[in-house]
Amino acid sequence: MTAKEYLNQAYRLNERIDCDISELENLRDMSSRISSCNFEERFSGTRSTEPPFVRYLGKIVDMERKINAEIDRLVDLKAEIRTAVEQVENINERLVLQYRYIEGMTWERIAERLFADRSTVIRWHRKALKNFAVPEK
Repeated sequence: MTAKEYLNQAYRLNERIDCDISELENLRDMSSRISSCNFEERFSGTRSTEPPFVRYLGKIVDMERKINAEIDRLVDLKAEIRTAVEQVENINERLVLQYRYIEGMTWERIAERLFADRSTVIRWHRKALKNFAVPEK
C-alpha cells in the first residue's frame, strides 16, 4: 500500500458513511409515507396486514448500526493515521498531511492556514508522501 492509499482510507470511509446516511434518510422518508387504502371487495389471505412502515423499521435499525460501526472505525482509523503522521519530522510536511488527510481540507484552505501559496503546499505534500512511512499491520 502506498502512502497516499494509506492516508486516503479515512476519506473513503467518510464518503461511505455519507452515502449510508443518505440511504438512511431515504429509508426514514419511505417509512413515513402514508399508503393509500385499497377499497376492493376481494380479500387476499396472503397479503400482509402490517402497516407499510413496519417493513422499513428493521432496515432503519440495521443501517443505524452499520453507520455507528463505520463511525467507530473512522475514529480509530484517524487516530492511527494521526499517530503515523506525527512521525514525519518536517513540521510543514506534517501539518499538510494532517490538514489534508485527517481534517479533509482543500489545498486552498491548507495554504491559507499555513500562510503559503498553493504550489508550495503541494510541493510540501509531495515531499511528505516521500518521507511518510506506511505502518506495518
